[in-house]
Amino acid sequence: MQVILLERIGRLGQMGEVVTVKDGYARNYLLPQGKALRATKANMENFDQQRVTLEAHNLERKTEADAVAVKVDGQTFIVIRQAGDSGQLYGSVSTRDIASNITEAGIEVARQQVRLDRPIKILGLHPVRVALHPEVEITVTVNVARTPEEAKRQARGEDVSAQSDEPFDESEDAIGVEEVFEDQDLAREVEEELKEDESEVGAGEDESSAQDAPKSMGEDGGEADQKEA
Repeated sequence: MQVILLERIGRLGQMGEVVTVKDGYARNYLLPQGKALRATKANMENFDQQRVTLEAHNLERKTEADAVAVKVDGQTFIVIRQAGDSGQLYGSVSTRDIASNITEAGIEVARQQVRLDRPIKILGLHPVRVALHPEVEITVTVNVARTPEEAKRQARGEDVSAQSDEPFDESEDAIGVEEVFEDQDLAREVEEELKEDESEVGAGEDESSAQDAPKSMGEDGGEADQKEA
């Protein structure tokens, strides 16, 4: 389908140009959004009559967009989302979410103006392009975090999804008797009792082994006596 562009469209052309596009793209986007007209003889004549007015209106919108760009370009917007330990989001951040955050900050932006190359599905700082006007595009940063505190850490350059690689030190978790009892004398008494218990257990094991030894020797000696007889 051939259409007349009513504003500059990236990769298509400038205002007033007649271009050929797919029928679906024209019917679903260009025509209903008021960005183009069917390239009929009547529409072309109508455009020529209104060209000056359309260009003036476009220049006014561009001037407004330039003023907004100075304020918003490079700013960071925080989006809070739930995520796993690895940083993977339970869902994703959409163009609607980003447009809503920017609008809440006082700059009205429609989701169609947000340009996402791919869905945002992980925590972190994500650069996102926003088309304030067909000829004015800015870049903002979307800080996706689980909490506002986490967002602050990410803004400082910390990786909140990183897992600790430090080896576990058992000595740090070992609790001495002195830490359990505030009375040092009582602590020493307990330590001595524990040592005595360990000594008794060791002595009991030695006594049990000694009792078993003669029995074995007696059995062996009996067999030897029987053989001699």
